[in-house]
Amino acid sequence: MARMSTVPEDHVETAQPSPINDYDRMAEGYTAENETSLVNAYYERPAMLELAGNVAGRRILDAGCGSGPLFAALRDRGAIVTGIDASAGMLEQARQRLGADADLQVADLASPLPFPDEAFDDVTASLVLHYLEDWGPTLAELRRVLKPGGRLLVSVDHPFSAALFQHMAGEKLKYFEIRSRTDEWTMGGQTVQMRFWDRPLHAMTEAFTAAGFRISVISEPPFAPEARELFPEELREIEPTRTRFLCFLFFVLEAS
Repeated sequence: MARMSTVPEDHVETAQPSPINDYDRMAEGYTAENETSLVNAYYERPAMLELAGNVAGRRILDAGCGSGPLFAALRDRGAIVTGIDASAGMLEQARQRLGADADLQVADLASPLPFPDEAFDDVTASLVLHYLEDWGPTLAELRRVLKPGGRLLVSVDHPFSAALFQHMAGEKLKYFEIRSRTDEWTMGGQTVQMRFWDRPLHAMTEAFTAAGFRISVISEPPFAPEARELFPEELREIEPTRTRFLCFLFFVLEAS
């Protein structure tokens, strides 16, 4: 799949003084893109909802909720949802979508969470962990706020996809390292430098188990059936009989 341009790390530090991962700046543009894009609306979000299954009556923390599309879908299915995000701008977009009574809070996943122990039945972490260099403290906090047997549903950039694009860009392959990558996104007329942390599959699974989770599902799901008709150019190189591409990787983890 297409990927945003990658900016060398030394260039970002010396020539780009604007904030990294500035979702406040592009909140409106990102929200609009997320509503209808192939990878969000017709791939990642349907996959997360499929993995979540029947959520009626379950208390769910949507960690990194952004503008709230997953929050809304879970709430429509009967869940009691709390949303947190580090971006006040994205939460303002969520408030417009979800209404004044929605439980939304500004919170940084790299810091302690403002919830008591065992407060939630499930946590969803949708495309958010790959912004963090160190998963350990965050996973420990997510485990703390989950009830025993509760689930953590995770989606992240697929580690093989990240390595493939690195190779295609002519860079030395460093798959087995935890490494930073800075991409340039332009949405809603705003250009923002976005920093991600790529890590190999074994580093992900080791972090999960070290935090007290049991891995119950690793998924590389298909895109939604209607995507083929809606995005003919994007999916042109994928054979008609195939419904998968390298993009994100999904996990269902159980709190032990």
